[in-house]
Amino acid sequence: MVTGPVLPEGEYLVLRLHPHWKTVLRPILALAVIIAALIVVLAFLPSSADKPIVRLVIGALALLAAIFCCAVPLLRWRTTSYELTSRRLRLRAGILTRTGRDFPLSRITDVSFSQGVLDRVLGCGRLVIESAGEHGELVLTEIPQVQQVQAELFQLIEIEQGPAGR
Repeated sequence: MVTGPVLPEGEYLVLRLHPHWKTVLRPILALAVIIAALIVVLAFLPSSADKPIVRLVIGALALLAAIFCCAVPLLRWRTTSYELTSRRLRLRAGILTRTGRDFPLSRITDVSFSQGVLDRVLGCGRLVIESAGEHGELVLTEIPQVQQVQAELFQLIEIEQGPAGR
């Protein structure tokens, strides 16, 4: 069974990342709000509506809200990956269906990053990759340790392009 990415001979995986954990804060807070709202609704449910079917419907609605507001974003976060190999940057995403995009390092012309105040505190940021070709610019948000990723990517680009690219 293959556990890592399938790469051509001579190409090796340098770095594999998921979006920063900060992206799951909103779904976790939404789950806390859903649970709190469920407790409040059930606690203040009138005694005239104290039938098991009403409680079941309320619980089912809370479960659906939790799935759409929390489980789906968490799965999306977990199934999104950025893979940096010795020859390309690979983007993979998808829960049920999978999409992928590859950027050869030889076509990348510039790599930059930006971080807001909160991003600096949490150790993440935005990576901007410019490439020669039809897509032009790729912006990846919530990249963990964005400065190190940018430096590693730039170093691999220099190696891939060799003396002719300088």
